[in-house]
Amino acid sequence: MVKVDGLYKSYGSLPVLKGVSFEVAKGEVVCIIGPSGGGKSTLLRCINHLEEPDAGVVEIDGESVRPATRNPLHRERHLNRMRSEIGMVFQRFNLFPHRTALENVVEGLTTVKKIPRNEAREIAKQYLTRVGLADKINEYPSRLSGGQQQRVAIARALAMQPKVMLFDEPTSALDPELVGEVLSVMRDLAENGMTMLAVTHELGFAREVANRVMFIDDGQIIEEGPPKQVLSNPQHPRTASFISKVL
Repeated sequence: MVKVDGLYKSYGSLPVLKGVSFEVAKGEVVCIIGPSGGGKSTLLRCINHLEEPDAGVVEIDGESVRPATRNPLHRERHLNRMRSEIGMVFQRFNLFPHRTALENVVEGLTTVKKIPRNEAREIAKQYLTRVGLADKINEYPSRLSGGQQQRVAIARALAMQPKVMLFDEPTSALDPELVGEVLSVMRDLAENGMTMLAVTHELGFAREVANRVMFIDDGQIIEEGPPKQVLSNPQHPRTASFISKVL
């Protein structure tokens, strides 16, 4: 479902990704761990081309995310179509503050997918219900907790019916007591076969839900494997040092 081959990305003279390559099967859950500044978030942003890679290939379900044309209009159309198949949930919720939870979910359906508003509202209600917010559809973000706002963001991404979901530390901005409600939604997605890449420091979640864990540092995959191996018996000293500090 996801193929990343030889991905490089630098900011000026600072290399952030150094030839990252991996594949993710349909329905697989991959948790990405590693220190801040190691390239984890940049990797996710390059997958959906929010950041333009310097080199390398990203494919979703066999199709390249990078547009084959330099025509600005055609590039934009290609990227919009591909991004509609890649759900993205950020550290910050990025909700429209002047729109209700329902309207935040409706926006992408009407703007990107051109779904009629009445139909989009029904779809939005379904996904807000799925993340446990049926009673909050008419609330504005300012009246929602951080966990509820993040669940709106997840519903917004899911409503587009993506082929893969990317989570960029979705619980890092939450109070500890709110983390569980977001992880519960992610756990439900995993159990229902959603292909997922999640950057996270929640090692317990990774141990329970992931099919595979990747440890990334200094722009490279240092170690990857089943959660039990990587988290309980890491083979690389850098992985072991990181996990011991996080735990």
